[in-house]
Amino acid sequence: MTAIVDVTDLRKVYDGGFEALKGVTLQIREGEILALLGPNGAGKTTLISTICGITRATSGRVSVGGYDNVTEFRKARSLIGLVPQEIALEPFETVWNTVSLTRGLYGRGRDDAYLEKVLRQLSLWDKKDARTMELSGGMKRRVLIAKALSHAPRVLFLDEPTAGVDVDLRRDMWNIVADLKADGVTIILTTHYIEEAEAIADRVAVIRKGEILLVEEKDTLMRRMAQKELRIELQAPLSTLPESVARDNLRLVEDGSALVYTYDTTGERTGITRLLASLSEAGIALKDLSTTQSSLEDIFVGLVKEDAA
Repeated sequence: MTAIVDVTDLRKVYDGGFEALKGVTLQIREGEILALLGPNGAGKTTLISTICGITRATSGRVSVGGYDNVTEFRKARSLIGLVPQEIALEPFETVWNTVSLTRGLYGRGRDDAYLEKVLRQLSLWDKKDARTMELSGGMKRRVLIAKALSHAPRVLFLDEPTAGVDVDLRRDMWNIVADLKADGVTIILTTHYIEEAEAIADRVAVIRKGEILLVEEKDTLMRRMAQKELRIELQAPLSTLPESVARDNLRLVEDGSALVYTYDTTGERTGITRLLASLSEAGIALKDLSTTQSSLEDIFVGLVKEDAA
């Protein structure tokens, strides 16, 4: 698949010497949804701002749709829409004028039908004549999204778009994302709601301290790194594990009333059959069994901790 955003050896050093990006290289495929995950201060917003041309890189290169975002910045930026974290709107302007002006700033001709479609998608049509200062926080967030979509971008950056918003907006946002993806729009998402990334992303990129730790297909990553846990509830609690059943990946929990066994889902043998046989031979009676699998959030936290170690 063709890369619509190509980032090569991108570095950003601020006055005072802080290095926010440390040679980031990243190719974002046309039409995909990429979840960019990382802890606070990892460099997510700096990377997005640099790709969008808001921040000037210290070194390295970014191209969008084949256009260099420095030497051909108008063409590159015309392909990009950005929904920022912070809400910044002209308080005395109407919703309609706000969105129309943004479209004009990108050099796009008037298209009332398209803007009406965007506003209706975001449940803003009945607010089109309201001044932005009169809107709730959730409605203002919807206006930011409408502004980002006003010029029909081919690449859309969503920087924590659902942080602190209501459930209805979050649902509407992901419905719109699904429609945009169906239209071939490339979407780069940062979010603290990792379950959202798990639900909609095609690939996952993890960034920490200005460096990309990995970029991988979400499903492949979860198959490669996910673990399952077998929870075994006991008829009677144990104070210690008998030597015959002790294993590195088996532990007592809840004051000895349950066992948790961790195993690799990709292995040829899980070891569960042997474990259950050992428990039976040791005279340990079982009450119930259940399994859980690692989520993308578990994997993300594990990656960040591993890198920090």
